[in-house]
Parts: sequence; C-alpha cells; structure tokens
Amino acid sequence: MGSTGSSKAQNGAAAPAPYGADRLGCAITGNAEGAPVLLLHGWGSSAAHMAPIAEALAPDCRVVNVDLPGHGHSPPPEEAMGVPEHAALVKEVLDTHIGQPVTIVGHSNGGRIALYMASHPAYKRLIRRLALVSPSGVAPRRSLGYYVRRTAAQALKAPFRLAPEPLRAHGFDWLRHSLLWRMLGSSDYRSATGVMRRVFVRMVTCHLDEQVQEIDVPVLLFRGDRDTAISQRQMEYLVRAIPDAGLVTLRNAGHYGYMDDFATFIAATRRFLETDC
Repeated sequence: MGSTGSSKAQNGAAAPAPYGADRLGCAITGNAEGAPVLLLHGWGSSAAHMAPIAEALAPDCRVVNVDLPGHGHSPPPEEAMGVPEHAALVKEVLDTHIGQPVTIVGHSNGGRIALYMASHPAYKRLIRRLALVSPSGVAPRRSLGYYVRRTAAQALKAPFRLAPEPLRAHGFDWLRHSLLWRMLGSSDYRSATGVMRRVFVRMVTCHLDEQVQEIDVPVLLFRGDRDTAISQRQMEYLVRAIPDAGLVTLRNAGHYGYMDDFATFIAATRRFLETDC
C-alpha cells in the first residue's frame, strides 16, 4: 500500500465506526427490482449534487444516495474519520439498505473511498463495479509552493513539540485556529471548520497508488479535460494499474465533469451498467 497517513488503521479494515449509518442523510429511489447503485459525492459536496445521476438511473436501478459525515444533512463526527472509517460506514450502509454487491458511482473523494473499498480484502466482495469521476487517491505531483507551505507549517509547529503537556495540546489547538495556519492550508481546508479540518487532512493524506493494483472489478473512469484538481497523469496511472479500467474524457468540463458534460457521462454510465440494470 502507498503512503496513507499516520493511522495504523489505514493498513487494515477499520472497526465499525461509532458514527453509525443511521446518522447519515440517505435517499433511496428508483426501481426496487433493479440492480443496486450507491452514489458517493466528493469533499465539500453533498448528495444533492449527485441527485441528477440518481434521477437518470432510477428507471432501471435501485439508487442509494448518501450524505457523507459533515456534508449535506449528515452531522460531522465527534472524532476525525479517515478513509478506513468512511469505508466501514459505507459497508454499514450497504448492509442496511442493499445486502448484495453494488456498483459505486463516486466523485472525487467519494471515488477515493470507492477505490479503497474495491481494493481492500475486507470490502472487495461488496463491490460489483465502479464508475468514478475524477477520483482522488493517487498521489499528486507537488509544486514548489506546496513544499514552501509545508516547511513553514513544520517550522510553526516545532516550538510546540518541545512544550510539555497540556501546553503542547493547547498550543497545537491555538495554531490550528490561527489565521496564519489557515492561510497555509488549501481552500478546502480553509473552508472546513472544527473536526472536519482533521477529517480533511486524514482523507487527503490517504494515497492508494499501490493498493489500486488489487482491484479486480470493471472500472469506468471519467475526467473533465479542464479539471485542475485531478491530473491526466493521475487518471492514466489508474488505467495502467487496474486490470479492467477505461477512461472517458468529458469535453469542456472541469472537476465536476459529470455536471459539465452530463449527457456524455450518463450515456457512458448507462452503457457500463446495462448488464446489471
């Protein structure tokens, strides 16, 4: 497995999250007899942004559309959750509402969770196929600016590391809430509040470069040709690493490519699912 952050849980199946699936906003629509499809939105998004997909697939599929913790109608968790904890929570959703292998349609961070599950021994049996729009999870190439910000952040944290407890914990908490610290973070980090900042850090530091080679289900990938969040290099890596993967380019589309070129996205997805739905 690639670089995945500090939690040991990243290397194994997480225990069922104390944040239960009953706390998630969840909409179930479509054909009750159709093949099941789970929709997973991206960071800073919600199930509402995936609703057009649910509506388009509803005539033939049973669609479960969830708000992940801290998004949409789902409250934030009490403690920071990483990818393994999100995967355990998604499993609970599948066990509760579906009970059979599912196709996951995921966008961005929802795609990261889907890639993790499809490549993990504890969850692989739950996944039938994946249709992912600009999924995160492959380590990006970092710019010089990233390393400058990282060095500055390490320098800011250094004095607090030397302080005894509880001064160390109070110092780190003050630093995380300072204007300077927020300026060093990404726009997604700056827009998050409270525990969701720690959730964000745990999610984005989970890289799956090696793990995705274990995926053995069909994977259909999409990327907008104007996407500045996920690179063509990252998508081509997934195509090479996953034995049964293909890539569709969405024209004049950005990171939310399924919205910008919905006709192409939904036509290709329906074709991909036609043996199921």
